[in-house]
Amino acid sequence: MTLLKRNSKIIDESTKKTVLYAQNIRKSFGSKGNVQQVLKGIDLRVEEGEFVGIMGASGAGKTTLLNILATIDRSTEGTVLISGSDISQMKDAAMADFRRNQLGFIFQDYNLLDTLTAKENILLPLSLGKINKKSAETEFRTIADILGISDLIDKYPHELSGGQKQRTSAARALINQPSMVFADEPTGALDSKSASSLLRTITNINEKRKVTIMMVTHDPLASSYCSRVIFLKDGKIYTEIYKGDKTRQAFFQEVLNIQAVLGGENVDVL
Repeated sequence: MTLLKRNSKIIDESTKKTVLYAQNIRKSFGSKGNVQQVLKGIDLRVEEGEFVGIMGASGAGKTTLLNILATIDRSTEGTVLISGSDISQMKDAAMADFRRNQLGFIFQDYNLLDTLTAKENILLPLSLGKINKKSAETEFRTIADILGISDLIDKYPHELSGGQKQRTSAARALINQPSMVFADEPTGALDSKSASSLLRTITNINEKRKVTIMMVTHDPLASSYCSRVIFLKDGKIYTEIYKGDKTRQAFFQEVLNIQAVLGGENVDVL
């Protein structure tokens, strides 16, 4: 692989459609005689338009890996490139700007501001940038329509259901047209109906708008919506599977089979 450095960007000439490239990601906590290695050399690549799931038993390193790739935490060793930029070498201020301008986040607990309406929460990332009002409004209307929340935009978070809050959170993650969206257990606080509805919508956005998504989940049902699922075990990649032309039901069963080998919880129905 040939990497060329131009100004602050590192460009991989052989894989121009690679959105995320991570090499030898290691993460340790503690010091001296009490060091715990959580990640033990993770290599992965995510292509434009992929919907990638990260699974593994509790303690496998799923959230730690997501936090490092999403610029929330730093690795002990390794390199992470997102859209050609080497985030592992960025200073804190530059990383904060990159996170705001290039990444989107969907969290389990929504992270909405109670004093703002749904619309104001969604538009918050754009208010920190230089996009003009007309463009912001156009993008907002498009995202709100796709996520089915156009009739909720003037409501406050306490007036929304869990599913509506998560759709609002998803809209906020997408509003700045990010290079990549990171989702941490986005269905964890939702009932099964709301979870399925959200996942169908996210899949539709992924397919129609070619949004690149990485999702950490413990739920095989959620992962069955992904185009690829990576399984972690003891801080390393154990295996990965691709959906390809499989039905979601067949892919769901494949996820269950690997989860059973890893000692994860089983789920009986779709």
